[in-house]
Amino acid sequence: METKQYSLNNPFKETKAPETQAGIYDDALKLGKELIEKPFLGGGEDRIRVQHSKNRMTVWERIKVLTDEEPNITYQNWGPNLDGASIVTGILNIKGRDVAVYGHDFTLRAGSMDATNGSKLARLIQMAGTHGIPLIGMNDSAGAYVPAGVGGLDGYSEAFTALRKISGVVPSVMLMFGFNAGGGAYLPRQGSFMIQCDGTFFGLTGPGVVKSVLGEDISAEDLGGPKVHGQSGVVDLVTGDELGSLRTAIRLLSYLPDNNHSFAPFYPTSDPVDRFIYEEDILFRKTFNSPTGMNTPFDITLYLQQICDHGEFFELQPQRARNIVTAFGRIGGHVVGFLANNSAVSSGQIDIGASRKGTRFVRFCNLYNIPMVFVEDTTGFLPGRDQEHNGIVLEGRKLLDSIIDLRTPRLTLIIRNAFGGAYATFNSYFTGASMVFALPTARIAVMGPAGKEYVYKDEITGVQKEFLANVKKGMSDKEAASIRDAKLFEIGQRYEKELMNPKEALSLGSVSSIILPGYTRNVLSKNLSFLMSKYKPAEMSGPQREFE
Repeated sequence: METKQYSLNNPFKETKAPETQAGIYDDALKLGKELIEKPFLGGGEDRIRVQHSKNRMTVWERIKVLTDEEPNITYQNWGPNLDGASIVTGILNIKGRDVAVYGHDFTLRAGSMDATNGSKLARLIQMAGTHGIPLIGMNDSAGAYVPAGVGGLDGYSEAFTALRKISGVVPSVMLMFGFNAGGGAYLPRQGSFMIQCDGTFFGLTGPGVVKSVLGEDISAEDLGGPKVHGQSGVVDLVTGDELGSLRTAIRLLSYLPDNNHSFAPFYPTSDPVDRFIYEEDILFRKTFNSPTGMNTPFDITLYLQQICDHGEFFELQPQRARNIVTAFGRIGGHVVGFLANNSAVSSGQIDIGASRKGTRFVRFCNLYNIPMVFVEDTTGFLPGRDQEHNGIVLEGRKLLDSIIDLRTPRLTLIIRNAFGGAYATFNSYFTGASMVFALPTARIAVMGPAGKEYVYKDEITGVQKEFLANVKKGMSDKEAASIRDAKLFEIGQRYEKELMNPKEALSLGSVSSIILPGYTRNVLSKNLSFLMSKYKPAEMSGPQREFE
């Protein structure tokens, strides 16, 4: 009987073709392999070592942090004099989502821009807009390539235009690495969000030009470092290093939708929405039962932790205007945008910086179908000469306009102070709120404590006359002042008890209902889920207003 022979060799495995004499076809294959491998070599080992010596990654190393998947690289052009080679463009799969990505290769001609890679970048940006996918830009460029002449400027113009065209169509995240100037600074700021890490610079011009033109001696850090741009709001987030920036971009992307006609990613949560939050009750109990009572400031981010799924939220522009907090979070799996007054800084008053910060954030949520939760605790807009001279009326109006224009589901929760114009502005029912809730600690009034001067004007005038009469009768100033102050204190307490509370707003329907501390997450989640089930994501339509 014949014995069968078995083998572990794969019969379908590609076998090496028999060697034949080299010809035109083989030369073409060799050329093809060289062209495919060429972009990955960059400027060569020496230039890569220089990049690493500056604690910078290469563009390919940065891509590797963004995804473990093989990148789909587009436009592998490599023209004369390295035209087009100093920028890499492609489509990446980041946590299951397609994302358009570009990155300057600083090892080649310092990542500078010419007409060829300007066109290449514009095509990628247009592709992102056409197919409705987010864009990530990794900027590490010395600017326009001077020997290219006006071609470098044309390249920037084409990229500028393409990025402007997709603004409001797909979200974009711009990362700043290395030293960027001129067009290298202007281009990424057109993006939705900017992230800058320590040890980097970007600006209109570098320190050398500033010194030669203006005579000012200033370091790159003080001219255009992350501390400067984080304070001004030019950048939204500051990180310690490149790895931190890349990972922050991935985390930020998890809160953003693909485009302006879709929802942000929904993640089912294991954090029960109906649980009683003891920490919330403890926070308010310790705050308002303190010696300073209802005037006690507290950090609103402590409260946001109680509302969000697993206490996690993503704050934007944390370096500036801390009197207002802008952040993404999730409630019951739904992404929401938070606009929250922060009484720990300037009593939560809304100044020019807070107005600008809030306006930009509200408009982004409006464009990309993200519902909002307004957490209100402010004594009003900040008065004063500096604010008036610098345009608080204009900037405050922009914030109000952005809230009026908001089309997504939006909830308001009044924690404590809601006075005057700030109450009227901060997403009341009459500016379009979907629901307005208040805690029992809410103080909703036309004016704060100073309002007693108007409400009890005659009574206060009588107290002052009594003080003068007592002094005239021979009573000591100290004793007469003690009697006067006791009566004024009683009037103040009466004003707060009668008028600085949610009762009138509740009776007028300005507030829908009162929520006891510990139950806010439950109430917000139920109402948000209902509103989101009825909301259909779509592009913005209708008239566009004259002011932003």
